[in-house]
Amino acid sequence: MQVVILCGGMGRRAYPLTEELPKPMLPIGGRPILWHLMQLFADEGHTDFVLSVGYRHEAIREYFKSGVPGWRVEIVDTGEGADTGERISRCRHVLGDRFFATYGDGLADVPLEELLAFHAAHGGLATLTSVPLTCQYGTIEMDAAGLVQSFREKPVLREHWINAGFFVMDRGVFDRWEGTNLEREVIPTLTRQGLVYAYRHDGFFKSLDSSKDQQELEAMLRAGPAPWRRNPGVAGR
Repeated sequence: MQVVILCGGMGRRAYPLTEELPKPMLPIGGRPILWHLMQLFADEGHTDFVLSVGYRHEAIREYFKSGVPGWRVEIVDTGEGADTGERISRCRHVLGDRFFATYGDGLADVPLEELLAFHAAHGGLATLTSVPLTCQYGTIEMDAAGLVQSFREKPVLREHWINAGFFVMDRGVFDRWEGTNLEREVIPTLTRQGLVYAYRHDGFFKSLDSSKDQQELEAMLRAGPAPWRRNPGVAGR
């Protein structure tokens, strides 16, 4: 199974961290978040990577120029101004009949074989991984009179699910591909045709959108085993 990773965006939300580096190259524990993402796929035996690059792609090429033992890494320049949907579609010439695709700034302990089995069973052309929404603010619990009873720091809102990436797609999806933006055009168009299913993942997920996110991921790594790795040490170290 090939793994397409979107690595080409400008990472404006993470500025100024991304002034010199593409966001997937921002370090976590001395290695780019991109490496950590690739490692979690490698842990489960998926080591054939297609990196869809654009902005500051030289940094990614330099990092992988000597290769990684056990990994196959193909870098495809999809253009600095390309949108998320274009970054996948412009890699279609190197992709097989079924492939993973995901964002280069998000980590999760998704059970990939379960995800693949779910995709194979439903008959659609695309599966996205959904996770419950974590509120960015703390919330207040109060009674009818307004008496504050407790505080909840960044609660998980399990009645709301969001797209976390970690897609599985069949090649036939390109026959129905419309638009340039994956989230606002491509996926909604496929959804209207009944071709998209969501795999529910209630485990770890975190994206790197700011310096605070980077610091939190660093702290997690210092505290113990990386929470996004289900099978550490299996392959590709």
